Amino acid sequence: MILEMKVPSPGESIKEVEIATWLVKDGDYVEKDQAIAEVDSDKATLELPAEASGIITLKAEEGDAVAVGAVVCLIDTGAAKPAGDAPAAAAPVAEAPKAEVKAEAPKAAPAPAAAPAAAPAAAPAAAPAPTSYAAGTPSPAARKILDEKNIAPATVSGTGKGGRITKDDAVNAVPSMGTPTGGSRGTERTKLSMLRRKVAERLVAAKNETAMLTTFNEVNMTPINQIRNEYKDAFKAKHGGLGLGYMSFFTKAVTRALQLFPDVNSMMDGDYKVAYDFADISIAVSGPKGLMVPVVRNAELLTFRGIEAEIKRLALRARDGQITVDDMTGGTFTITNGGVFGSMLSTPIINPPQSGILGMHNIIERPIAVNGKVEIHPMMYVALSYDHRIIDGRESVGFLVAVKEALENPLELLMNGDAKRALEL
Repeated sequence: MILEMKVPSPGESIKEVEIATWLVKDGDYVEKDQAIAEVDSDKATLELPAEASGIITLKAEEGDAVAVGAVVCLIDTGAAKPAGDAPAAAAPVAEAPKAEVKAEAPKAAPAPAAAPAAAPAAAPAAAPAPTSYAAGTPSPAARKILDEKNIAPATVSGTGKGGRITKDDAVNAVPSMGTPTGGSRGTERTKLSMLRRKVAERLVAAKNETAMLTTFNEVNMTPINQIRNEYKDAFKAKHGGLGLGYMSFFTKAVTRALQLFPDVNSMMDGDYKVAYDFADISIAVSGPKGLMVPVVRNAELLTFRGIEAEIKRLALRARDGQITVDDMTGGTFTITNGGVFGSMLSTPIINPPQSGILGMHNIIERPIAVNGKVEIHPMMYVALSYDHRIIDGRESVGFLVAVKEALENPLELLMNGDAKRALEL
C-alpha cells in the first residue's frame, strides 16, 4: 500500500511551508513517527514525522515551497524492512580485491626500478645557475628609498652586480596597487529560510509602518544582585535546580509598569486602539534556527518561580527545535536581552503588531553619584522602543521610569517587602 504524506497545517494563517532539510534519502526505510524532514513556515521550523513505516519516495526538493495539504513524499507500507544480515552476504565480494592485488604485484615490481633511471636525467635540469649572496639585497641608499615607499625589497629586481638592488632600482620601483594574493576570496550564496525571510519582512515593515521612537534610562543592579546572592542557592535547592535569573525581575517590573501605563500594553488596528487587561510577555531567545520570540502567557499572574520555569521551558523548546507556532502566537509586549551577547546599548525594533519592546543590555561597573558621593555600582542601560502613533512621550518615559524604580527597589515594589515569601522559600 502506498501512503501519500501531505503537509500538515502548522497554524490557521499559514498557507505554505518550505522544505528546509530532508533528514532521509530517497529509497530509505523509515519507521513510523521518525523525523523525516524539517519544514520552515513564516513563524517556526517544525519537524515532519513519518506517518507509517516503509520505503520512502521523496516528491519535493530541499528549498521547495509546498502548499499545506500537498503531497511531499510517498511511503510504501508494504515494503519489507531490509535484512540485518546484509553485510555478512557481502563478505565473499570483499575477498576479490585481495586476489587482484596479489595477481598484479609482479606487474608493479618494475616501477621502482624506473625511479633511479629518472634521477640522473633530472639532475642537470635541476641545477640552477649560481647566484650571488648580494642578489635581492638593497644598498643602504636603496633601502632608505624603499622604506619611504613602503616597498618590500623582495618585490624589486636588482640590476646591480650579482643582482644587488641599486639606488636607481629603488627610485624606479613602483608600489604594487593590486590586491595581495594568497588570501581566500571565496563567496557563498545561500537562500534564506522562510522564517528568516519573514523576520526580515516584519522588521522592515516595523521600521516603515510605525512611528518608532526609543527612550533610554539606566538601572542600578545592586539591589537585585544582593537579593540573588542571598537567595539563589536556596531558590535552586527548593525549586528543583531552577535558577533565579534577571529575567524574572524584569518581567515582574514590566507587568507592573504595564498596569500603570496601559497604553504601552495596546496595539493599533486600523483606526482603532486595542487595549489588553493582561500581559502576555514575548521573550526573545536565541535558537539554532535564529531568533525566536515565545510568549509567557498571563505573566502578571505568575510568581518569580513561575516566570523562571516558563522561560526555561520555552528556551529549551527553542533550543531543541520543538517550538511551535502556538508558543509564539500573540504577545502584548516584548523583552529582549542583548546583554548576554555583550551589547552595551541598542535601539530594539518593535515586534509588530505590538507597540513596545524593552531592551536589556550588559551590566558594567561604573562610578555614579550616590547621596553626593562617588560609588561604583553594576549598571545596566535599558531602552524602550515604542510606536509613537499610540504611545505618547509621557507614557513611554513614565513606563521606563516605573521599570527602573521597580528594579532598583525590588523588595518593596516587586516582593511586597518579603523576599522569602515572594520566592516561595
